[in-house]
Amino acid sequence: MARGTYRDGWRRAQKRYASGDAAAVLRRLERLAWALDASVGIPGTKFRFGLDALLGLVPGVGDAAGAVLSGYIVYEAWRLGVPAPALARMIANVAFETVLGSVPVAGDVFDAWWKANLRNIRILRDHLEGGSHRPDR
Repeated sequence: MARGTYRDGWRRAQKRYASGDAAAVLRRLERLAWALDASVGIPGTKFRFGLDALLGLVPGVGDAAGAVLSGYIVYEAWRLGVPAPALARMIANVAFETVLGSVPVAGDVFDAWWKANLRNIRILRDHLEGGSHRPDR
């Protein structure tokens, strides 16, 4: 059996989400982003951080594991048809967090502050709601 082309795979992905479950995918990705970036609150403050910051405390593999989980959000955004400029912004968010997060101690603080996954969910939601992506402030 011959292998499908890139276009065939793209068409299959579009059909999957054309059936109306894009909203379900978005909810799942929002929960993942929240768990990675904002699931733990510091009592008495409004500051929250997530599992990504905690994973970053593990030398070597922690930041790589966080990047893989963040990459899943970008992958699903691609499957949902997010345009290339917005995908590039999402990839830059993840790369920025991964590179700077790998710096000992200061990188762990940066991981807790940057929240690349929640930024990427805003980009994805904006695409699905039909707006044009506005850069993060």
